[in-house]
Amino acid sequence: MGALMENFDIHISGGTIVDGTRVPRFKSDLWIKDGKIAKIGGRTSASSDRTIDATGKIVAPGFVDLHTHYDAQIRWDPWCTISGYHGVTSVVLGNCGFGFAPVRPDFQERSMLTMTRTEAIPFESMKQGMDWDWETIPEYLDSLERIPKGVNVIQYMPTASLMTYVMGLEKAKAGEPANQAEREEMARLLHEGMDAGLCGFSIQRLGENSVQADYDGSPMVTDIMCDEDILNLARVLSDRDEGFIQITQGTGDIRSDIAFLEKLAAVAKRPILHNVVAPSRQDPEVHRRPLRWIDKCWDAGLPVYAQCGTGRAGFAFTLEHWNLYDASPAWRAVTTGTKEEKIEKMKDPELRKALVAEAAEADRRLQVIQAGVGGNPKGLVVQGVNRQANLQQYVGKSVGDIAQAEGKHHVEVMLDLSLAGDLNVEFLGPDKGSNASFMAEMMNDSPYAIPGVSDGGAHTKFFTGGAYTTDFLTWLVRDEGVVTLEEAHYRLSALAAHAAGFRDRGTLKEGSAADVLVYDMEELEILPNWIGDVEYDLPGGEWRRVQRAKGYKQIIVNGEITFEDGECTSATPGKLLRHGSAESI
Repeated sequence: MGALMENFDIHISGGTIVDGTRVPRFKSDLWIKDGKIAKIGGRTSASSDRTIDATGKIVAPGFVDLHTHYDAQIRWDPWCTISGYHGVTSVVLGNCGFGFAPVRPDFQERSMLTMTRTEAIPFESMKQGMDWDWETIPEYLDSLERIPKGVNVIQYMPTASLMTYVMGLEKAKAGEPANQAEREEMARLLHEGMDAGLCGFSIQRLGENSVQADYDGSPMVTDIMCDEDILNLARVLSDRDEGFIQITQGTGDIRSDIAFLEKLAAVAKRPILHNVVAPSRQDPEVHRRPLRWIDKCWDAGLPVYAQCGTGRAGFAFTLEHWNLYDASPAWRAVTTGTKEEKIEKMKDPELRKALVAEAAEADRRLQVIQAGVGGNPKGLVVQGVNRQANLQQYVGKSVGDIAQAEGKHHVEVMLDLSLAGDLNVEFLGPDKGSNASFMAEMMNDSPYAIPGVSDGGAHTKFFTGGAYTTDFLTWLVRDEGVVTLEEAHYRLSALAAHAAGFRDRGTLKEGSAADVLVYDMEELEILPNWIGDVEYDLPGGEWRRVQRAKGYKQIIVNGEITFEDGECTSATPGKLLRHGSAESI
């Protein structure tokens, strides 16, 4: 009785609780004390410092965003927005093998240059916003623990950084296998990192024509990493019986890719987070095929999860910053380098000829990417023309229509307009609609499908995937009614937390961390929809695209309110979750 008479920090009264476990929603009160959920249901005569009237509102666990690139941004934005605006209370850093540790002091700038291209993070923002006070992974984690955080974070070992640190950039770039001494050192450093609290390691392996290349246009070192060097790291997780692997594998040989992923899961004996499964608008086999394969993996004892692309954010881009045509050698050549170098390349007759000649092949190479940016470039719509009066006639017209009217190839139209507008002509991938039934099928039928992929913190000038959580609730649950509220919160929180090794997050239960959302389902909205607004809120005077959220009444992290009615409270209660937990293991 004495414990019940203690004061609580927060009392959430009269809400409808959806606890993340798939238990049917129920009306109840919830009390928070000392960063944890102290009591759910019943009555108490104890007082609370703050009472939140949640009548008519949903009370649910905070969302877990598994695929982000906030590694730099968290240094100047503790809440990891835009994910933080949309109910995300925990994020995973170090995805795709990219990050900033381990790193030697003389390689810091090169690490940032890599991220300017492969994840399209502004260089000046990183240069001004990051205070490098680490070299090793343990030092990096200590630094991450020290800085203010408005969300909880866990960290993968970024394999590209590890390879470069041990092998040197030149050898790693050459695609040469590590020698025995280098393999032993990489394994030792991964052990050291796991001891310090890493949750595993991550890799992007997309082959020579990677869609996310390095800043000089060459593949990322992991893109051409050999099997044995990856399996060497997998054995570390197997030996420890802990950790997880996030991998984006797509070398162009699907049979080889599948065989390797199965071998990786067998060697590691640990969960694999496979990126990415996304449905098309018309062909159900696009998502059914990989999900059937994942079912077979589990039947064979291979724990493979599908990180699914469920968001509907649009793309609006200029050729000054665009990098997602990098799978095309001709496009990669033209869009690599400084702005001045890009302009000269776009004027070069031979490079232009190569682009036109490669157009059909580029469409084949890029069909998956182009599906997310409006399909074939002919369908892109000119949205902005650098505020130039002489180009206003093109606004609202498609690249294909302009090409037909002017007797040009559509690639030439993109190049000529971009040159005329100082590379600031903006192309929009129009919303062609999405298939809610296919999305629901992935979420309702596969036990291993996790919604996402936000890519939060990356591609900041043309993508706003961090709003995927709000989109999931408003679109699939509220508007279409094809996913239940209970299923949605299980997928967005509990399953995501389980798959990535969060030990004390993802559900609402007594004793668990108080990462809690209070929201009004009818008011929930993404502002603005599709491509977001431009905001100049990055260090160095840089801008990004932002989508804010309406309808989240309170976002609570470790028992403290970080956002209330869309406004940041400036509270930074987030924690580094070593080994997936804020508690000592």
